[in-house]
Amino acid sequence: MFDCGKIAIIGGGSWATAIAKIIVGKTHHIGWYIRRDDRIEDFKRLGHNPAYLLSARFNVDEINFSSDINKIVQNYDTLVFVTPSPYLKNHLKKLKTNISNKFIVTAIKGIVPDENLACSEYFNQVYDVPDENIACLGGPSHAEEVALERLSYLTVGCCDREKAQAFADVLANDFIKTKTSSDVIGIEYASVLKNVYAIASGICSGLKFGDNFQSVLISNAVQEMTRFLTAVHPIERSVYDSVYLGDLLVTAYSNFSRNRTFGTMIGRGYSVKSAQIEMEMIAEGYFGTKCMKEINRHMHVNMPILDAVYNILYERISPQIEIKLLTDSFR
Repeated sequence: MFDCGKIAIIGGGSWATAIAKIIVGKTHHIGWYIRRDDRIEDFKRLGHNPAYLLSARFNVDEINFSSDINKIVQNYDTLVFVTPSPYLKNHLKKLKTNISNKFIVTAIKGIVPDENLACSEYFNQVYDVPDENIACLGGPSHAEEVALERLSYLTVGCCDREKAQAFADVLANDFIKTKTSSDVIGIEYASVLKNVYAIASGICSGLKFGDNFQSVLISNAVQEMTRFLTAVHPIERSVYDSVYLGDLLVTAYSNFSRNRTFGTMIGRGYSVKSAQIEMEMIAEGYFGTKCMKEINRHMHVNMPILDAVYNILYERISPQIEIKLLTDSFR
């Protein structure tokens, strides 16, 4: 029977904090890599993350903090990566420790830029972590609601279902329900695409489109996601499962959604840079849009919503013009 052993969190943002809250509630000990020493000191003093999810309280005696990623990696068996995808490579460049024998869980809902690889592919190809030692975590789960202990459903994906179940058991509690899947790459790509579609939803909201059109937009987004997942990893799956459709819906509609907020600002006339500055938090979908556009140049899947968001964000085409063209293609 697989045992996750000692578990560590890699990353200090809101989703990392929410996952840490779940895990330490079950294990009563975690390692936690946070890159800034001043944040660690504030965390120890205050009993909560000083920058994110301030309401999530921790017993800091149950946490082994370090700003040295190697110290954490050397001493823990399961490493849960929860950094923004654009920064993953910079954190990993500091590694001097072999991670090929670790159990890697990626809770990153993004693509590794430049290589344009899903995180599981990146760990496999660059760090020689075998597929059976790589899992992903997905599902409709805003960090803010998890921190408030509102009922949420998470899916652990791994080709080794015993390992997936072992980690799912660590997460399961009164407010977290879990299930497992073997569709690692499908879950990862769906989690990237839903951010792109949430930006589209926000743009349309900023342009004053109503709920009637939003439903048509998301209906088409589901079809577009299905086409891409079928092309990139043609297995039998139901895109209506919560890890696909549920995550798309909550990201497209929720006020907690950074990507929807970012899109709304773009729809209201903000430039990309001004929207990013005002948000002060990363909207993964901005980076994911470019990565997915480049990936799809090789896949040749019909993806009009992705194309429209890319044109608005990167080609600086007017949102009014681009969304009008998009509306004409919907039925």
